[in-house]
Amino acid sequence: MSKKSLDYDQINENVKKAQYAVRGELYLRASELQKEGKKIIFTNVGNPHALGQKPLTFPRQVVALCQAPFLLDDPNVGLLFPADAIAKAKLYLSYTSGGLGAYSDSRGLPGIRKEVAEFIERRDGYPSDPELIYLTDGASKGVMQILQTVIRGPGDGILVPVPQYPLYSAAISLYGGSLVPYFLEETANWGLDIHNLRQSVAEARFKGITVRAMVIINPGNPTGQCLSVDNLQQILRFCHQESLVLLGDEVYQQNVYQDERPFISSRKVLFDMGGAISKELELISFHTVSKGFLGECGQRGGYFEMTNIPPQTVDEIYKVASISLSPNVPGQIFMGTMVSPPKPGDISYEQFLRESKGILESLRKRAHMMTDGFNSCKNVVCNFTEGAMYSFPQIKLPPKAIEAAKSAGKVPDVFYCLKLLEATGISTVPGSGFGQKEGVFHLRTTILPAEEDMPAIMESFKKFNDGFMEQYEDQRGYSRM
Repeated sequence: MSKKSLDYDQINENVKKAQYAVRGELYLRASELQKEGKKIIFTNVGNPHALGQKPLTFPRQVVALCQAPFLLDDPNVGLLFPADAIAKAKLYLSYTSGGLGAYSDSRGLPGIRKEVAEFIERRDGYPSDPELIYLTDGASKGVMQILQTVIRGPGDGILVPVPQYPLYSAAISLYGGSLVPYFLEETANWGLDIHNLRQSVAEARFKGITVRAMVIINPGNPTGQCLSVDNLQQILRFCHQESLVLLGDEVYQQNVYQDERPFISSRKVLFDMGGAISKELELISFHTVSKGFLGECGQRGGYFEMTNIPPQTVDEIYKVASISLSPNVPGQIFMGTMVSPPKPGDISYEQFLRESKGILESLRKRAHMMTDGFNSCKNVVCNFTEGAMYSFPQIKLPPKAIEAAKSAGKVPDVFYCLKLLEATGISTVPGSGFGQKEGVFHLRTTILPAEEDMPAIMESFKKFNDGFMEQYEDQRGYSRM
């Protein structure tokens, strides 16, 4: 019988090369155990509502009215919904050509894009053009669209921080490009060394790779660090000198848990620098409704903004966006409520402020609880989670554990994480899924489990970890950086 088109050995090799550890072996095993009746704590993905975070009231009220506009005609609507939510829903429905069930412009609803531009101007102090803002089905879709535009073939390289969010490695593989890693320094709180960056580019060029773009994730995923203004200026100058487009993944900009290094956008730093660089450096910035205090992952709302991108290229990006006709419209409405929330004096303002502050204050506490918990464990070292939603502790595995992992046909940190899952029900992601230095092992977990559950989770982790270390301990030392 002749080969079929979708026989495994006949499908696109780039599809087979793409790996996505966040939903990989650990997640699949956790799902199996859950079906068998075991209680699983899914800390493998930044999915706030799945771990108990309550939706904010105002955005849900607005979207509910937009989804069921007949409610607006009910004379009693004012008894169920506040006046500002009713007014916002009517405004958003006026932006559409037939409600939420109708396609929008392929770039997103113009009225929402205008609100995003106003949000960016308030944040950065510089005007933003709604025509250069595209709404997307979550930030991931925007990242993939831009990578598809940048990558021309295997000779094109994308600089990606390691450890990295595996969206980047997977998408680069899918589009046939080459990932060029630059390592973050764990001992410097996951800081970036510009000399390492230059070395990465030089090594790539020696291999015949043309480096075309650089990715930064700020605040970091999985590493949780916030980039300083100095660091951002160094990065921007480097990209300008090397003629690289900078892709600024800024989806965790509201998730900051310390006051020393607040989030500052790449765009603001670029324009503050002034001069030729502010007019020439190509920058694309990404944001989403999935993180921050909204945490609306399932709604798939995001945007990207283009800075200093040639008009003809913008036209090509629009053409590709138009192939999908329209980003989902409910996600666009959520984006509108994120960038244009209730203001002081609005009926819903006090409730919105109470809910959003409560979420961020609790996340700050959980970041401390998790970091302290990991650092109390034997052979575990963890930098504080300055921002984002994750802890990324280093696990110093004994040589006997590494040997046992090899005997089982597993990468050592996968072996450890599987043992942790089986013993405790805590589903994490091994550090090898994000990239790490040779001989060094990590895991990533979210800080999202409920605040009241965190002590028991960390106690369970400590009990497992310390028992694991005792089981495999010997006198020859441990894996170290």
